[in-house]
Amino acid sequence: MVRIVTYRFIILFLMAKILFITPYPHQEAPSQRFRFEQYVDLLKSAGHELHFSSFYSLKFWNVLYEKGKFFKKIALFFWAFIKRIFLLFTLWKYDYIFIHRETTPVGPPVFEWIIAKVLRRKFIYDFDDAIWLANYSEVNSKWQKLKMYGKVKYLMKWADKVTAGNAYLANFASQFNDNVQIIPTTIDTEHYHNQLSNHDEEKVVIGWTGSHSTMQYLDFIFPIIAELEEEYDFKFHLISDKAPETSLRSLEYVKWNKATEIEDLSKLHIGIMPLEEDQWSEGKCGFKGLQYMSLGIAAILSPVGVNKAIVQQGENGFLAKDAEEWKARLIDLLTHPEKRKEIGLKGRQRIVEAYSVQSQKEAYLKLFR
Repeated sequence: MVRIVTYRFIILFLMAKILFITPYPHQEAPSQRFRFEQYVDLLKSAGHELHFSSFYSLKFWNVLYEKGKFFKKIALFFWAFIKRIFLLFTLWKYDYIFIHRETTPVGPPVFEWIIAKVLRRKFIYDFDDAIWLANYSEVNSKWQKLKMYGKVKYLMKWADKVTAGNAYLANFASQFNDNVQIIPTTIDTEHYHNQLSNHDEEKVVIGWTGSHSTMQYLDFIFPIIAELEEEYDFKFHLISDKAPETSLRSLEYVKWNKATEIEDLSKLHIGIMPLEEDQWSEGKCGFKGLQYMSLGIAAILSPVGVNKAIVQQGENGFLAKDAEEWKARLIDLLTHPEKRKEIGLKGRQRIVEAYSVQSQKEAYLKLFR
């Protein structure tokens, strides 16, 4: 009887109430979906009680990038700040507080300061981009002065521990916090990215996926695709929230849809991820490459940042640094179906072993012990 009571006490001791404070609604943004939301079931099965508080409500998120509706957006914006104030009065209920990127998208880190310095609550701070650098598109450039990118270093300094998506980000965080852990952005290869590209199909499909804000990196690759169109028969799938402005003959635009995301991606045979070599790109976590490789798609990536760690050249993918190399790699994969298939399968194996939910689950469980 004493032993049973002891076991129950240990289980209750290990169980925790965890609050995730996030910018975006649950299951709506890749940054959150592939950083920690994939671990929800795992954490629940370990006995933890999870709660989520996003700055943007789903209603706000759905109108945020629509044209017009200015007064509705302003009202929703102020209501979001009011909810953050209310949240402060509930923090005593939670054993762990996990902040992803920031509590509010604009303004100084007032809420984080109150949490750390006034309420004296410890929190885990998680980030997956070089968000201390200004990086924005024409669409939201007018609001950039309100972002206050410099606040990121204070969030790292005040945090009890920091989780970063790659070594570059971790090195930056280490200037402000001694307790920094690298947890890579991961792919659920069992329950979500669990299909394989069919390399036996006659017509090869080269593809790219990403939001309109990262489409700028394709300006480099479009002329190369145009040259290849003159000699080879293939399709170029571009999966995004917005159609590109290009006259490529091979282009087939596929509007991104979460419900068909894996089905659309698995139609690719060659996945590309061109990047510019700069500080922002150094901070990226190689997400496009991870997605391609997890589905058995032969990947070609720019040798920038974590991409160099993910890919072993010529074994489970390719790195290409300039137009000449990009063209050569594409031709190689276009004309050698067996090689394309082998590279794709080895790429998936690489993700399963080092960048999958299953490979990193212990790291996440240890955060809340």
